[in-house]
Amino acid sequence: MIDADPPLRLDPTDTAKESGALPRDSDSGGAAKISPMIAQYREIKTANPGSLLFYRMGDFYELFFEDAEIAAKALGIVLTKRGKHQGDDIPMCGVPVERAQDYLHRLIGLGHRVAVCEQVEDPADARKRGGKSVVRREVTRLVTPGTITEDTLLDPARANRLLAIARAPQSDGAWSFGLAALDISTGEFVVSEALEAALEAEIARIDPAEIVVPDALLETPGVPRACAAVRAPLTPLGRQSGEGASAERRIRDYFGLATLDGLGGLSRAEIAAAAAALFYVERTQFSARPALSLPRRLGCETHMAIDAATRANLELARTLTGTREGSLIGAIDRTVTAAGGRLLAERLAAPLTSVKDIARRQDAVAFFIEEPGLRRDVRPTLKAAPDLTRAVSRLALDRGGPRDLAAVRDGLIAAAALAEALGLAPALPEELREAGAAAGAVDALLAARLGDALAESLPLQRRDGGFVRAGFDAGLDECRALRDETRKVIAALQARYCELAETRQLKLKHNNFLGYFLEVPQAQGEKLLRAPFEATFIHRQTMADAMRFSTADLAELEVRISSAADEALSREQAIFTELAGLVLAREADIRRAAEGLATIDVAAGLAELAADADWTRPEVDASLAFAIEAGRHPVVEAALRRDGETFVANDCALSGVVGKGGRIAVVTGPNMAGKSTYLRQNALIAVLAQMGSFVPARRAHIGVVDRLFSRVGAADDLARGRSTFMVEMVETAAILNSAREKSLVILDEIGRGTATFDGLSIAWAVMEHLHEANRSRALFATHFHELTQLAKRLDRIDNLTVRVTDWNGEVVFLHEIIAGAADQSYGVQVAKLAGLPAQVVARAKHLLAEFEAADRVRRSDRLVADLPLFSASNAVERASDPAAPPEQAPARDPLHEAIDAIDPDELSPRRAIEELYRLKRIRAGQD
Repeated sequence: MIDADPPLRLDPTDTAKESGALPRDSDSGGAAKISPMIAQYREIKTANPGSLLFYRMGDFYELFFEDAEIAAKALGIVLTKRGKHQGDDIPMCGVPVERAQDYLHRLIGLGHRVAVCEQVEDPADARKRGGKSVVRREVTRLVTPGTITEDTLLDPARANRLLAIARAPQSDGAWSFGLAALDISTGEFVVSEALEAALEAEIARIDPAEIVVPDALLETPGVPRACAAVRAPLTPLGRQSGEGASAERRIRDYFGLATLDGLGGLSRAEIAAAAAALFYVERTQFSARPALSLPRRLGCETHMAIDAATRANLELARTLTGTREGSLIGAIDRTVTAAGGRLLAERLAAPLTSVKDIARRQDAVAFFIEEPGLRRDVRPTLKAAPDLTRAVSRLALDRGGPRDLAAVRDGLIAAAALAEALGLAPALPEELREAGAAAGAVDALLAARLGDALAESLPLQRRDGGFVRAGFDAGLDECRALRDETRKVIAALQARYCELAETRQLKLKHNNFLGYFLEVPQAQGEKLLRAPFEATFIHRQTMADAMRFSTADLAELEVRISSAADEALSREQAIFTELAGLVLAREADIRRAAEGLATIDVAAGLAELAADADWTRPEVDASLAFAIEAGRHPVVEAALRRDGETFVANDCALSGVVGKGGRIAVVTGPNMAGKSTYLRQNALIAVLAQMGSFVPARRAHIGVVDRLFSRVGAADDLARGRSTFMVEMVETAAILNSAREKSLVILDEIGRGTATFDGLSIAWAVMEHLHEANRSRALFATHFHELTQLAKRLDRIDNLTVRVTDWNGEVVFLHEIIAGAADQSYGVQVAKLAGLPAQVVARAKHLLAEFEAADRVRRSDRLVADLPLFSASNAVERASDPAAPPEQAPARDPLHEAIDAIDPDELSPRRAIEELYRLKRIRAGQD
């Protein structure tokens, strides 16, 4: 455990003088008295259940009782005891105010909520009320995973969304779920609607940092299950968020609207969710009011549906180990701004289904590819642009600092430069034309004003002062001069008075009795008593050889010098408030400029990637096409390039005909040959194409995929009591129940988690259902070579295999996909490559030869005859066809009949032995 700063530092002007700040037992030996401070602490804690209370005491935030025990363990800081309550020691720990954000980051990362309780009264004012008065404190903010705004607590390239879920009944009696996702750090506010079947996919797309739901929804099994897939903290909301008219009123009041008609016809569920989100924001931010955009409706039909399991399997935003490096976003992100990184992640999370909108994004990328000089010029300018939206949001919440003002200044300067550069470019595509116009919409005078006001070196907090440039405000400069250069001020003043008194013998001095005064020799003093000097110089004291005078200015100087530091800081705070007000007055324009910068950054970054990695523009239309020539896996290829190796490209043809369905490819081959990579790369190419990116292929023609499903690899879900096979079956069931003709399905090794024939039977039935019922374009990798026989019976199934060669007894993987089926699994050879002992490998080869010889008779075409397609329907067809040969009854088996006739519960020990001998005799007769 780390021994952090001492757990308690009491400010002598504050808590040390609060009566009873440290509780003590009663001297009388009776019931312990509750100290005023502990009484205050417990009252505030009771009003904020479920949160760790950061209780401000001087320069520290202190935690007491159970909160202290939790925080000490979570943060690795010393748990101590201070005072007693009801006869027991009070556990206590503390964190210094200046390092509070670091500790908050760790607590929020562990899923805790923190109530920040500040001193809202000066300790001196508290003492005026009486010796036993306690400084007033109030909770000013609840810090939760979904409501943080500090840069140090946020991932710059990832949105930090709070998701509220509500529901409303439909006309058919079913429930519709509304989802409201807002990001306080940027002001983004989006609502959508989904049925329960699509709820998990929609939550996975949003990828929230925190989810809030009314208590009633927690009792609906589908909602907690859908929320659990993203593993975000789930917070009960109670019923205070309101429904119906109260929900509409909450939205109108927050945004100052007379009606919600202008928001695009929000549904009842969406209105309820938006109101719930706003209620939670108001409850956690107290008097602070986040600057949120008006709720924007996003229909589920506008983007490709990708459920949580598929996102995890394809490692779109993070790998299975939870890291960004090695994921698709990590491989394609060439953005240079935080806002651009967030927009890229948003587009990757929700690939479009509109052919027109996809082409619009592709046009922007293509433009920057065709204009490499302009691309090289804009990227350094973009890189110099700070995070405008988060800076403005902090200023709106009154949590901003001087560096946020500087971020606005620098961001606006970059936006103006980019707008000018794009304005000079010929034939600008629509998306970039709009982005450039938005970037240049902010008045240049605002950036100039901020530039004039802000110093070169800026503190983090405005309370530190020193952020206003010298020369910007004359009054501030004078205060600073008095504060920092008192001697120079006094010397200048002395010189002025010498000139007025017409003598060089005047001295400006100070003592505790007179304060600042002027001293001159006796002869000179007599002159100052006469006109016109007596109007300026006021006689104060006569000495034996000198006389002392004062002036009105000197009387003020005493006060001004003593308060100069406070006045300088106060003037700086006023200037900060003025500048922040100027920024917030242009908030809407600044946010549009920030969006424009992000759009330009994403397009330029994707163009940089396409040019560097030789990616091509895919053709996307409304057909069932899926034709990839020389496709590559973007993440694997990038890793190989770093090692100086080349990725083996492969084609993929799954194109179908609307109304008949897409093709299904059965991919066989040994482990380590590249089947899973092949499956994933084609799914990722579809995602990249529909997000508006170029793709890693020589050519690509893709009909819009409305839903993407992937079941690649599995693991136990111990928290839900599910085995690997159960997880596999649940995910497969979701695919078969949801996939449609325009969907793309990726399945890898279905059925491998159970006994061989059980798994083969399931895989066989899944293939039949995909072909006949779902009719989706699909890739199906398997080690069940028997499944390749389905291509003889089902017209839209193709067999593919991975080329492997055996060189001098060693297996060599060529990673090339060709038509056909694998002739063997090469499992023993792969085991040898993995380092199994030689004797184990030799024994495995011997056993494999025996097993293959015994099983050879039952394989090949006979299996197809034994496992007819849709056996129930075939039986009906056979019964209606008089020419069909009769089915043969299964052969009689006396041994199995004898076993079936035994009832173990009715057997005595003696009878059980007799039955066992009888079975052995039947077995001997069969032999």
